Amino acid sequence: MKFYVSAKEKKRVVAASKSAAKTTAPADTVTGRRISNRTVVALGIVLLIGFVRVAVLVVESSAACSTLDCVGSTFFGGADANLKLREELTRALIEANDDNNANEGGTMSFNELIKVLASKQDLKAFAFKTKATLSQMEREVQSARKKESLNWHIASHGVPKGLHCLCLKLAEEYVVNAMARSRLPSPLHVSRLVDPTLHHIVLLTDNVLAASVVVASTVENSANPGRLVFHVVTDKKTYTPMHTWFAINSINSAVVEVRGLHHCDWSKEVNDGVIEMLETNDLIWKHYYNNYKEKELEHDEEDNRYLEALKPSSLSLLNHLRLYIPQLFPNLNKVVLVDDDIVVQKDISFLWELDLNGKVSGSVFKSWCENSCCPGNKYVNLLNFSHPIISSNFDSDKCAWLFGVNIFDLEAWRRSDITKNYHYWLKLNVKSGLTFWNPGVLAPALIAFEGEVQPIDSLWLVTDLGYQHRSEEETSNSLERVEGAAVVHFNGPAKPWLEIGLPEVRTLWNRYVNFSHKFIRKCSIIE
Repeated sequence: MKFYVSAKEKKRVVAASKSAAKTTAPADTVTGRRISNRTVVALGIVLLIGFVRVAVLVVESSAACSTLDCVGSTFFGGADANLKLREELTRALIEANDDNNANEGGTMSFNELIKVLASKQDLKAFAFKTKATLSQMEREVQSARKKESLNWHIASHGVPKGLHCLCLKLAEEYVVNAMARSRLPSPLHVSRLVDPTLHHIVLLTDNVLAASVVVASTVENSANPGRLVFHVVTDKKTYTPMHTWFAINSINSAVVEVRGLHHCDWSKEVNDGVIEMLETNDLIWKHYYNNYKEKELEHDEEDNRYLEALKPSSLSLLNHLRLYIPQLFPNLNKVVLVDDDIVVQKDISFLWELDLNGKVSGSVFKSWCENSCCPGNKYVNLLNFSHPIISSNFDSDKCAWLFGVNIFDLEAWRRSDITKNYHYWLKLNVKSGLTFWNPGVLAPALIAFEGEVQPIDSLWLVTDLGYQHRSEEETSNSLERVEGAAVVHFNGPAKPWLEIGLPEVRTLWNRYVNFSHKFIRKCSIIE
């Protein structure tokens, strides 16, 4: 048990001491003040010792009498008194613990608790008051944790002022600079967009700066950048600044295509499927939003589950379009899909050479924790195996694969029913009252790709660089592997472009940001 003296009370004691030292009053007055101060201090010490003694007895299960008389005998010894103290204080504390009304009337501070001890001779009443105080403190801690989670959630999904400024500057440049409106890629390189012999990388994002880092880091560390073709897909509002960035900042050797969703010429069947998917996810979002407002969440785990469902990405079309990659690129056979929060540190051309054994996807499974699946990454952590439909169709002990860097055989995908299965399970989950899985895009994707994922070596990938609270084992492993990793993934809320980004790993991302660029300087985007 720890005791704290507030800074305000400490200042009062110091002020009183100085006042007593400097005064020029008569000797009898000074003596009176000194006696008064000493008496107050002595009384405080006695009360503090008494409270500590009782607390120690409680911790050691040495129980209490009905009055403080027994406590006095305990200080000076006596086996019989100790036995009575043990029996009566134990009974008082059990009664206080069993009485639900004990939560009412909790004191707000340690000082008030001391006053209760000094004014009430009944230890049973004191036990009730102590129980109420501890209960109130626990409620305040839970409330503070909930507020912390909410603030962290808001901070992780806001758009920094610098990134917003960058988009505005680039949009303005698109209007005044003819080069910013030039065709991407140039007519000379259009044929490379569908060349099956080249390495095609798909990036779905509305973050201009993050996209620039992905492209720059991949090209800089590629053994043959001339074989790289980037397909950057963005929404209508971000298309102009995204196009401008890559038009005025040409990439040597590699080809970059910027495509807006409003440019996609989908069939009616695909368009209807996308609309249905968005409407379903909107319904899911509203369900969790209404429950979050009405429900008092007491557990961090449950609180975080609701916040996960309320992420802006859960409503983002770009986030869900990864299930429509074959329709987005009907002329391509194999692509690598990357998230916008990765940094490529080494050549990744080996991904296109992997044998997927007829499977649709090649993905990393998070199974590097002592040669087994890392905690929290099994199907049982993502799906609800208390539901009979889930438990009868899937293995709870199976390890989940990761999004971030995935190789897809689009020909095999077109022959499968993955997208159809995704829609089927999404609607079935809604009919079941959203009881099949935890919120997020990964759980339904695991179901849709069931049996179609080929595990690939995980040594080239380091993940979880966007999480603040990691175990010492995970942190040490990541720090040891990060320098040798081909790709590092900042999955988690602490993205490197946010103020809450972790300084110890942000430098991995910053090294590929062109801080000398005029727009980045004007928008005060600093390292």
